[in-house]
Amino acid sequence: HVQLVESGGGLVQAGGSLKLSCAASGGTFSSYAMGWFRQVPGKEREFVAVVSWSGARTLYADSVKGRFTITRHNAKGTVYLQMNSLKPEDTAVYYCAADPSSYYSDYRPELNVAAFEYWGQGTQVNVSS
Repeated sequence: HVQLVESGGGLVQAGGSLKLSCAASGGTFSSYAMGWFRQVPGKEREFVAVVSWSGARTLYADSVKGRFTITRHNAKGTVYLQMNSLKPEDTAVYYCAADPSSYYSDYRPELNVAAFEYWGQGTQVNVSS
């Protein structure tokens, strides 16, 4: 059973930065595609970023492209989301997710949200104007 634990959320002013971390345990982290999603109360959860198992391929939502960076450290079993130039509209609960099928991969850079089977509990990010 894979467990994911996010950390690093908090309150930041617009234009500031935060770095989220997600520590994985109980599975073969290095073979999973890993993603970040976010959700605002009353709205559906939305895709933010995904990274392939090797770290070579990444994909971002248009709303965060150029501001957020997803990386991973397979030896540490951790995936990160560096968030720069934060905007009030980035305020949300951020979730880490694992895709054990590695649908999104170096050879198939296609997003499949349904492939993400394991989810963390989320970490709150608040960006003040």
